[in-house]
Amino acid sequence: MGPPEGSAAAVDRLIAIARAERAGTVVIDGDVKHPIVGTPPVLRPVVFDFFARLLREGLGVEVVLGNHDGGLVRHLPREVVVHPAGGVVHDGVGIFHGHRWPSDDVLSRRRWITGHLHPGFRFAPTAEHPDGKRPCWIREEFGPGGPGPGTGRRPRPAVRELIVLPPFNPLAGVEALNRERPARGRSFLYRRFLSQGVARAYLLDGTDLGALPTLRPEPGRPGAPSGARRGR
Repeated sequence: MGPPEGSAAAVDRLIAIARAERAGTVVIDGDVKHPIVGTPPVLRPVVFDFFARLLREGLGVEVVLGNHDGGLVRHLPREVVVHPAGGVVHDGVGIFHGHRWPSDDVLSRRRWITGHLHPGFRFAPTAEHPDGKRPCWIREEFGPGGPGPGTGRRPRPAVRELIVLPPFNPLAGVEALNRERPARGRSFLYRRFLSQGVARAYLLDGTDLGALPTLRPEPGRPGAPSGARRGR
């Protein structure tokens, strides 16, 4: 979330999608705002007005906290339901942001939705090309063994399908996952889950871009990409 004019356009777009899908509730999967630490005073009314507009449309609104959402809660309308970063389960689907380990309830679900990576796909040969990188969805399927064992006191993940959301806000930017591993700070979700299954990328219109070869680990190096090319 950024300048008021950009926020207004974003909420109009979100309302249009909710109406088209006949949705009664909107769940925002983290990174409501761009600043990581705190909510600058100039941004506080923008945040409040964004959510107030959704509520006036009769939508239920929930937020799963992301790593950019420090200091957010106090600036939300009281009707907004806030969930911790470990996530929430809706209709049997686990939803978590992706910068922290999911809750035990999410871990027990076979289908997950996450964000955090801001996935994109680069078509141009160089990072300098202005139109070469586009946001995309990632869908990953896991075999019977899933993505591997749990960690510490956490149970083994039951997930069989993982959906990584594209960024909704243009300010978030995108990571070209067909070219390189995610930047430091986004590596947990990549290393622990995305490198373990078979992942495919899809443009926002549903165009299937095929498998992401850089998401396959090299033998003996779990989570390391093979054949990665530089250039975000």
